[in-house]
Amino acid sequence: MTSPIAFVLGSDSDLDSLEGAFKLLDALEVGYAVRVLSAHRTPDEACSFARNAKDAGCKVLIGCAGMAAHLAGALAAHSRLPVLGVPVDSGPLGGRDALLSTVMMPPGIPVGTLGIGSSGAKNAALLAVRILALQDSALDQRLAAHIDADRKKTLERDSAVQARFRR
Repeated sequence: MTSPIAFVLGSDSDLDSLEGAFKLLDALEVGYAVRVLSAHRTPDEACSFARNAKDAGCKVLIGCAGMAAHLAGALAAHSRLPVLGVPVDSGPLGGRDALLSTVMMPPGIPVGTLGIGSSGAKNAALLAVRILALQDSALDQRLAAHIDADRKKTLERDSAVQARFRR
């Protein structure tokens, strides 16, 4: 793997929540790898992946899991890379259980936890890009252009709403 970002999913059913994050990274021309490794079903493989990710060229790990979401914590326990956690909105609790499992880490095992579901996945991708952009000026310029485009879209929506409600 030579991708600077690695998404590690607890299940392939989590892929739908990540499509927006993948599109965002593609637009910003940032490489990423995607793996399905469960903290519960494939713990040895998940831990081995985390241990070897830095040597394989990864700079940020993003753990995405639902329900009893221990994946991001397991990755953080076995790597010194930054680990971001995305709770997936699955199961009867709609991702709230995954949020608590991801955010409540013991001292010394940090996981930067984002929001539940697809918005959390997009924010994880953007946060990973911000981390990478600290060392990559070309990426920083692409990120700045992306942020400016979002700003312009919001201002266009503001103008449309103002026009609609102008009295």
